[in-house]
Amino acid sequence: MELFPPYYSDWLASPSPSFSRQQKYWLFRPGALTSGLRTIGDVQLRVVREQAQGLHQSEAWMLKRNARSPVWTREIVMSINGTISVFARSFTPLDASHGLWQGMRRLRTRPLADMLYHNPQITRSVFFACRLTDQHPIYRSARSLLGKECPPANGMLARCSVFWRQGQPLLVAECFLPDFWALAAKSAYDQGLRLKEL
Repeated sequence: MELFPPYYSDWLASPSPSFSRQQKYWLFRPGALTSGLRTIGDVQLRVVREQAQGLHQSEAWMLKRNARSPVWTREIVMSINGTISVFARSFTPLDASHGLWQGMRRLRTRPLADMLYHNPQITRSVFFACRLTDQHPIYRSARSLLGKECPPANGMLARCSVFWRQGQPLLVAECFLPDFWALAAKSAYDQGLRLKEL
C-alpha cells in the first residue's frame, strides 16, 4: 500500500543525494533487516520497552490514524558483535495489538521478521528514510533509553515502512547508530577480499 508523507515531513521515499552508496543500500534494502545484519556478524536483540502510548503527530500519517490515537509500541536495541548498532521502534493501533497484530506482544527477544515475512496477507509500503533531528520520536526514545551512549541526532540515519494486514497497519522504524557504518564497511571490505580470493 502506497503512502505519501505530508509536505512538512522529513521522511523521503527516495534516497537523499547526501547519502553515501552504503547508506542508500542499507536504508532501502528490501527484506528483513535482521537477516542483513547477520551477514555482518553475531546479532543480539534486546527489548528495552513495550507499552501503550499516544500516536505522535509526526507519525500519524504513517498509520493513517489521528494523532494521540492509542498505539502499542515495542522498542529494541540490536547489537552486532557486541556493538550497539540499531535502535528500532515499532507500533500498531492498540486494538490491533489485541487482534490481527497480537503476535507483536508475544515476540519476547525474537525479531519482528519472524511474524512478517511468511504470511501472504501481509503487504509492505515503500521505504522512507531521513536524517534524524532532536524532534523525531524515534530519536527521543533512543536518547531516553541509551542515555550517554546515544549520539547526536544529526549523526543518525533511519528508515521506516508500514506493514498492512487486512487494513491494520504496523510501522517498523529502524535507526542506524554511527558505529554501525564502520562495521558494515569492514564487512563489505572483508567480503570483497574473499570474493577476489575465489
